[in-house]
Amino acid sequence: MIDIARLFQAFVAPAIFVSATALLILSINVRLMGIVSRLRQFVQAKYEAEKNGRQKEAEAYQRQIESVERRAELIRRCFLSALISLAGSIASCLLLGLGILFWQAAFAAAGVLVAALVFLLVSVFHYISEIRIALSSVRDEARDLRFIDLRSTPDVRQDSM
Repeated sequence: MIDIARLFQAFVAPAIFVSATALLILSINVRLMGIVSRLRQFVQAKYEAEKNGRQKEAEAYQRQIESVERRAELIRRCFLSALISLAGSIASCLLLGLGILFWQAAFAAAGVLVAALVFLLVSVFHYISEIRIALSSVRDEARDLRFIDLRSTPDVRQDSM
């Protein structure tokens, strides 16, 4: 009976890591989509500024593009590390299954799971690095007067009661 419980624990541990890693990958994917969307907006705005002869504004957008590209690179590394971790977790599950027939596979499963956890940790460190600088481009934008169009006035509507 004790061997069955230990076997069940051995199978469940990698499966939990598969689920946790998949949720992290989902979060990373959403973050990457937001970064890519913002990058496309900056590239379009830079193009419009250059086309209309607003060179200083185009330079400001170029700085923002470089900042967002650095964030995108961190998220790409995070994504890749998490995917490697997911593959390792799945491989360790398969090796544990083979461990019933071949005891060497059980030892290999343990090594693969440890490597997968190391990649998961690397992924989390990249994620933390990206989150630490996430608001930097927004702060830069707020401080840079070249992003403020002083020629237009905001449309303020008053509701009648």
